[in-house]
Amino acid sequence: MARTKEFDPDAALQSALELFWRRGYEATSMSDLVEHLGIGRASIYATFGNKRELYLKAFDRYCENRDALLLRELSRPGPALPAVRSVVRRFADEAAEEQRLYGCFVTNTAAELAPHDPEAARRVERRWDHVETLLHSALARAQAQGELPEDRDPRALARMLLVVTQGLRVVGKASSDPARVREAAEQALALLD
Repeated sequence: MARTKEFDPDAALQSALELFWRRGYEATSMSDLVEHLGIGRASIYATFGNKRELYLKAFDRYCENRDALLLRELSRPGPALPAVRSVVRRFADEAAEEQRLYGCFVTNTAAELAPHDPEAARRVERRWDHVETLLHSALARAQAQGELPEDRDPRALARMLLVVTQGLRVVGKASSDPARVREAAEQALALLD
């Protein structure tokens, strides 16, 4: 007779995400996960697979949560350029605030795992492609609505904003000067005028 799970897999995944986000992949051991999740090692393996598989599932969860917010922000009816500005400023604010020490799960994965883990690299690239596409769509809409000058390339601007926001996360994680990331974001946004 199969035993029923004595824990909520969804809550456990969220808890693992938070631990990995705070500590990183390498600095999080299976013992850390067992202690933090409050479930046995065998249950973790049976439900999520090994540590790497759990990390990748946590990565996917992070992206699902962030993508929903980003899509909602960038696809609101009406003027599109204020939404793009708001998103970039939110990234800068997050990079400058207390949670900045966690950084961005995607950026952290790009730096820690992507150079030697092809699956992690593919997931990071898919995430960046998705964010770039959302930004491009919003900027193209802004241009069609007369908010963005005709001589601007929405695709190139979207790519630049993606790179800037990822850079904001890296600098924000290491810098104690919030003005550094906020001023950089404003300079990037000035290119949209």
